Amino acid sequence: MTNMRALIGGTGSPRLVEVPVPEAGPGQVRIRMSAAGVNPFDLAVAAGTLADHGVARKLDSYGLGFDVAGTVDQVGEGVSYRIGDEVIALVARLELPVKAQAEYVVVDASAVARAPRGASAVAAATIPLNALTAWQALDRAPLAPGRTLLVTGAAGAVGGYLVELGAVRGLRVVAAAGDGDEELVRGLGAESFVPRSADLASAVRSLVPGGVDAVVDAAVLGLGALDAVRDGGTYVSLTPGVTVIPLRGTDVASVFFRADAAQLDEVVRLVEAGRITLRVAGTYPLEKAADAHARLAAGGLRGRLVLVP
Repeated sequence: MTNMRALIGGTGSPRLVEVPVPEAGPGQVRIRMSAAGVNPFDLAVAAGTLADHGVARKLDSYGLGFDVAGTVDQVGEGVSYRIGDEVIALVARLELPVKAQAEYVVVDASAVARAPRGASAVAAATIPLNALTAWQALDRAPLAPGRTLLVTGAAGAVGGYLVELGAVRGLRVVAAAGDGDEELVRGLGAESFVPRSADLASAVRSLVPGGVDAVVDAAVLGLGALDAVRDGGTYVSLTPGVTVIPLRGTDVASVFFRADAAQLDEVVRLVEAGRITLRVAGTYPLEKAADAHARLAAGGLRGRLVLVP
């Protein structure tokens, strides 16, 4: 076998092309893809708007996909993984010509973790980007147990991880989500709930006098979320180019995901311990990627769409 199928974007929609199978170099592994997550950022990659956001150069095409679950089928020099190992990985670089949404993908071993025991490859493929984004956002807003955290978009894929990981860290989580999502987010570990229809800052401050210690603004509400934070608290954005003025001495930050095998291993252990929930909204074959993108763009999903070979 010399060629494989892979999805690329950059011209408005995902395209399935045939490309050479990549080879693992030193410090790398090649993974035969069993499942690959579809994230909102994939929509921007496919649309070709990365350069507009200042996060990548303007190229004719970009590989699609950040999350992969599959089987190691080739290892480079200096790698401890073995052929046949079931793994997950985050393909974090933006300008690669081929990424996770392909039949085979080569990644640095430092971006790989063993797959969680007892979870399907489809479920495992929902972990890397979203869980690491949540983990790293919480690290940027370091709060001691018992402190208060507001999560906007708490019922979404990243938001759900933020709620669960916040609860794991002993935080008092205030979840802001759709009016019908209270049972869901409380089940994930939220102590308090604010419906989307409410005035966010007023509702949060009625629950937490003076405002929460920090917010991770997964719903990109901006100043509305900032106003719910106490003076001198922390506001974390997850969207490139979206920031707010650090009013009232707020520590304002933007977190962009990075690969981290150690953190991914910690998440896998939490999944195996039953403390992290894996939510799959649906699956599509690679050749139906455009349908998956359209469904994701339509909104309202509770969990992550996943592509399979």
